[in-house]
Amino acid sequence: MQFKHAPAAVSAVFDDPNLVSAAGLVPMLGLARKAGLDELTQSRLSVPTDKGSNAGAKVMALVAGMLAGADSIDDMDLLRHGGMGRLFDRTYAPSTLGSFLREFRFGHVRQLDAIASRVLGNLTGDTPLLQVRTGEQVMVDLDDTIIEVHGYQKQGAGFGYSGVRGLNALLATASTASSAPVILGQRLRQGKTGSPKGAARIVGDALATLRRTGAATGATPLLRADSAFYGHATIGTAIKAGADVSVTVRMDPAVKAAIATIPDDAWTMIEYTDSIRDETTGQLISKAEVAEIDFTAFRSRKKAERIAGRLVVRRIPDLNPRQVEQPTLFDTYRHHAFFTTTDKEAMDTVVADKTHRAHAIIEQVHADLKNGPLAHLPSGVFTANSAWLVLAVIAFNLARAAGLIADKAGRLARATTATIRRTLIHVPARLARSARRVTLHLPKAWPWEAAFARLFATAHAPPPAPIS
Repeated sequence: MQFKHAPAAVSAVFDDPNLVSAAGLVPMLGLARKAGLDELTQSRLSVPTDKGSNAGAKVMALVAGMLAGADSIDDMDLLRHGGMGRLFDRTYAPSTLGSFLREFRFGHVRQLDAIASRVLGNLTGDTPLLQVRTGEQVMVDLDDTIIEVHGYQKQGAGFGYSGVRGLNALLATASTASSAPVILGQRLRQGKTGSPKGAARIVGDALATLRRTGAATGATPLLRADSAFYGHATIGTAIKAGADVSVTVRMDPAVKAAIATIPDDAWTMIEYTDSIRDETTGQLISKAEVAEIDFTAFRSRKKAERIAGRLVVRRIPDLNPRQVEQPTLFDTYRHHAFFTTTDKEAMDTVVADKTHRAHAIIEQVHADLKNGPLAHLPSGVFTANSAWLVLAVIAFNLARAAGLIADKAGRLARATTATIRRTLIHVPARLARSARRVTLHLPKAWPWEAAFARLFATAHAPPPAPIS
């Protein structure tokens, strides 16, 4: 593509009051309103009156800014250009929204958590965000990530397991084979916090939210996590809530002793269609052997707290075995094991191994959020950043619902938030008013016109007639 005119023949003037750069916010906020975001916030969020008045409108404004690409408080100014004031009421200044967030305390963040849970439940009532086929399980994935911060004014910032100075965000997601992940629960923690701290509570909250969506009806959800979350509190909470677990274990003496009892003829060779990266060395591998053995977790605890299940083990011939005269089993192979309570008849050893490895899908959610609102944590106040995380999750789930509504059978149904923003939200429009109606004049031949039209029609459909 080449420029059509001479540079001197073109000028730029910011003078049109009827243009907007993100017309897709119209159906997106319509979708948020249908999910009850403003009403739930107004009724449930008790931020002090002087800063918390019109809490519903302020939360809607913050979510709208995130949907449009804002990753800081100052970026919320993108809601106040051109004809935005003609489309939306209460387009608050960034300073007002920043003051509102700084009024949050831990209790207010928990109230916002409850609002996010109910909004997701309302979204799934109208949109099949989690499509569960017959005999299929909903996968609930748990993992944390470090959000890097800079400067010394961030409350709670510290050096965590990654060696990066930041804050720790713990997320729980849900997905199925035919549905992209949605976020069930979230918690912001101090940067130096260990991964398992508070994990049991977020597992309980996430599974309660999953039940509210109705996606787990008739099927047992499966909690997947890495070895940092292998503890009785987390696993016990999941089982008590009616879920199965698939959690990587640490190679402690009990696990090694169990692996050593697996007979040589019990191992099954598997070849991966796509090479996978070894968790220990980082090298790509294309084949391995898997086997399993019955295993009781947490044997050191009292009998009622022990959990029976299976230990599924994947072993890989070591590329650089230690040079010893009489190598042992653990000198010859590298072993990766996970504990699962799934039924062997429904999920054999090979399938269980493949299912557990798919836990890495949650890393895509971390990357998606960091490519948007979590590129920064905008405040020096820890609770303000905690609220920011919850709002980012609400925006993520709204974008997921919008993509599914707009293009149920196409790529937008599983697209990243950045793609949905580019195709459905960042649509320029010119406003025209006639007979008390506002018309959005959108670009001719917009490639995603049909998808936008479907989203717009759904978000602005009249409510169903009451049943007499």
